[in-house]
Amino acid sequence: MSNILILAVETSCDETAVSVLQFQGNDLTILANEVSSQVKLHAKWGGVVPNLAAREHVKNIVPIFKLALKNAGVSMQDIDFIAVTEGPGLIPALMVGNNFAKTLAYLWGKPLIGIHHIEGHIYANFVREMTNDKFQMTKAKKLMTLKANEAIFPVLCLVVSGGHTQLVLMKDHLKYEIIGQTLDDAVGEAFDKVARILGIGYPGGPVVAQRAMEFPMTNDQFPNKSQKSNSKSKEYEIQDTRYEIQFPRPMLNKQGFNFSFSGLKTAVLYETKKHPELLSDKKYIAAVCHEFQQATIDVLIAKTLKAAEKFKPKTIMLAGGVSANKELREQMGAAISKSIPNTKYCIPDTSLTGDNAAMIAAAAAFRWQKMNESQKKKALNGWENLQPYANLKLK
Repeated sequence: MSNILILAVETSCDETAVSVLQFQGNDLTILANEVSSQVKLHAKWGGVVPNLAAREHVKNIVPIFKLALKNAGVSMQDIDFIAVTEGPGLIPALMVGNNFAKTLAYLWGKPLIGIHHIEGHIYANFVREMTNDKFQMTKAKKLMTLKANEAIFPVLCLVVSGGHTQLVLMKDHLKYEIIGQTLDDAVGEAFDKVARILGIGYPGGPVVAQRAMEFPMTNDQFPNKSQKSNSKSKEYEIQDTRYEIQFPRPMLNKQGFNFSFSGLKTAVLYETKKHPELLSDKKYIAAVCHEFQQATIDVLIAKTLKAAEKFKPKTIMLAGGVSANKELREQMGAAISKSIPNTKYCIPDTSLTGDNAAMIAAAAAFRWQKMNESQKKKALNGWENLQPYANLKLK
């Protein structure tokens, strides 16, 4: 059984990431997964500044690369091939990772392949971590970890991130059909904008989720989260406060599987403009965050279940940074268990939901496995042929 070592580089946005992954048989194992985040740097701008991100990538990529090799206990001689995020992303940031990967490939004579960023997020579902030669997996993660040879297809994957909101149908590995996507803001972008409106910090996803948890709600108000997520219209009563807030569920009952979140974001803006004096009230902020988050989850679940009804997937996956959202993970699982209980439900480990290079290596492992000898030989010239593309399509 061949043992392949992959070095992967990810710099599509504001994380500088390098990973070493072992691919043996049908098992994907992380030997090292190093990430340098720029969140604090960009927080004062309320979003990622492309040229500033690129400058930080240049500063961080060599130390992160050295750390990944050290922690994996390997050298470049041991690496079988290199993978890098080809796109989509911020072109100044992508260029740093691509040029670094191409330089390594040239100097060490290694094959180089480009990977779609969203493909990487999807394949985070197939990875497991290993530390000190022992698998570090909870019981729940063992149940959710998939191997390449499992009968899981067709797969319906809900991709939710700062730049993407898509429903992707996969009939086999590396075969994608986008059956629905956002017509405007991505869900992660909407979380960021709502956090900015409320003045509660950046990035928006974690901080909105945290404030939503402060919403005072008793168990008898919503005894069944899956029922709540499938609701079409509800009055949300806020216990122990004087606020009653309800936001729309955009496109919930529209035909098709597309999403829209700009109107929901605007509804939050209008709500706060009516009550600017309440922006200093923690209970009000918690109420707004809870209702916004729940409106978002309601739409995501409803569209996913509607797509599942039509396409009959064997497996439903979550992918992307927003898939770390605890309420989304739990409510999606409850809704699937209730409506389509024979369907597998897979979510990536929370440590792999954000941008990282292990997910890029995982996707690259499957790409490499599908390549013939001629294609692998051609990849030896990847250092001179590969070019980053900011708007790369998933196909």
